[in-house]
Amino acid sequence: MKAILINDDQSLTWGETASLTPGPREVLVKTKATALNRADLLQRKGLYPPPPGASEIMGLEAAGEVVACGEDVQHLRVGDAVCALLEGGGYAEYFVRDERLVLPKPEGLTWEETAAIPEVFYTAYLNLKIEGKLSPNERVLVHAGASGVGTAAIQLCKAWGNPVLTTASQHKLEHLTPLGATQTFDRRQEGLFDAIKQYTTQLPLQDDEEAKGVDVILDPVGAKYLDNNLRLLRKRGRLVLIGLLGGAKAELNLGLCLRKRLRVVGSVLRARSFEEKYVITESLKRDIWHLFSDKTLKPIVYKTFPIEEAEAAHTLMASNENIGKIVLSFP
Repeated sequence: MKAILINDDQSLTWGETASLTPGPREVLVKTKATALNRADLLQRKGLYPPPPGASEIMGLEAAGEVVACGEDVQHLRVGDAVCALLEGGGYAEYFVRDERLVLPKPEGLTWEETAAIPEVFYTAYLNLKIEGKLSPNERVLVHAGASGVGTAAIQLCKAWGNPVLTTASQHKLEHLTPLGATQTFDRRQEGLFDAIKQYTTQLPLQDDEEAKGVDVILDPVGAKYLDNNLRLLRKRGRLVLIGLLGGAKAELNLGLCLRKRLRVVGSVLRARSFEEKYVITESLKRDIWHLFSDKTLKPIVYKTFPIEEAEAAHTLMASNENIGKIVLSFP
């Protein structure tokens, strides 16, 4: 089969690689589309190797049609339209996945839209509901709201009825309000966190605590925002770190954590165990999968490239100009 391969000089080639055979509980899927993630750029540079046993080929999500089933597969059949979160292998003509980690293609969505779902909606759901313990009416701040994860998190908060504030570059903000953002903020504006805190005084209270602040923050920035994030959290607030774009080391104000009974949670998805991903997959099926078919949730596809043009797609992602997902389609 063919796949996007990384050359010694870190350039990309659409070339031949070994064929795949599904294991007993696995299905072999002919890929129709896959989507980019920032982790792909890091893996390409040798900075984010796949977990042990995972495919060396890039691609953390894909959608396609089942073409073969392992002998113990129980719930899927040849011809089923599916998508899946992957540890690697999405940039290839075929991928294999345990059937327990495969999700059905939502009705009414294209292959490209379907491929744009798994990584970002798994991440947003996991870190808002499971790690962030988000409760009804609690306030959420989503940094990098125009990213794939950001656009997914905003939509989930709207669907759940949670006020959601978000930061992004100025020219992207107008795209976030239609997705459900309660209020948007230019990430480069002076006094950003003061402006956010001041705005929160206008939000309805669900208790008699201090009006200022938010309850859950979803943050891919890291060190640069740490202190301001903690100061913005209300009592018993949760900061969920999902990236380190702004650095990996910062001073932690332990006194503030104690006084406000805060929780700082570090969260990754790719390296989680099969058991953990199975639990998340089942939760998605139960709680939100129907919301794609009824259009409450929608994957945001910024641009689609043919798989052979993965290099151009990576260049676009590196520019940070996209809103939502960049997708690669297969012939």
